[in-house]
Amino acid sequence: MVGVPLARRTRKRSRPARIDSMLDSVLQYAAIGWPVVQGAHPLSQGPRACSCDRVGCPDPGAHPLSPAWQLQATTDTTLLTRWWQAEPEANVILPTGRVFDVFDVPLPAGLSALSRIDAAGAHPGPVAANGDRVLFYVATRGNPEDEDEWWSCQLDCDPATIDDTPGLRWHCRDSYVLAPPSRLAAGQPAAWLRPPDGRPLPDPLRVLEWLAD
Repeated sequence: MVGVPLARRTRKRSRPARIDSMLDSVLQYAAIGWPVVQGAHPLSQGPRACSCDRVGCPDPGAHPLSPAWQLQATTDTTLLTRWWQAEPEANVILPTGRVFDVFDVPLPAGLSALSRIDAAGAHPGPVAANGDRVLFYVATRGNPEDEDEWWSCQLDCDPATIDDTPGLRWHCRDSYVLAPPSRLAAGQPAAWLRPPDGRPLPDPLRVLEWLAD
């Protein structure tokens, strides 16, 4: 540390580790070709539960900061670094229906399915725990060759509708998910149960069979 001013060393040590982890994760997602956009983050103090401007936000910290998120999502590391340096506490939002889709299921069902997949020696793909939900990342059907099989996910157009779909949610085109290590409203971070490992994403219909069982 010779030659580094004490004040600078102090500032570096005082920087919260979770902020560095957030940017590191964002850049790792970009490196594997997953577009990223900034999300709101939950607030633990004050009259509001979410950093967004919406009064009474029904999904604190679990939605994009901007209504233009679909246009903003990018793998440009320079731009992503600039965004998170300006808003270091922003959560991480990954659009679906581009590189992957996501099956979003209640925690007990997700853990049960994951155990069965592991016992069968099958590949579950990336799997994340977001509080009381488990998210399975699968190959996307958002851009099929047969346009008759194209469909769009409207789950997240209005966060208030999420409570109306407590079972399986299939996030595809026009949707998004909150990605690790984003902080959830309850305070804990989203976390990978099976992180991305470079292998091809699994067939969504095969994973859906495991979840249906």
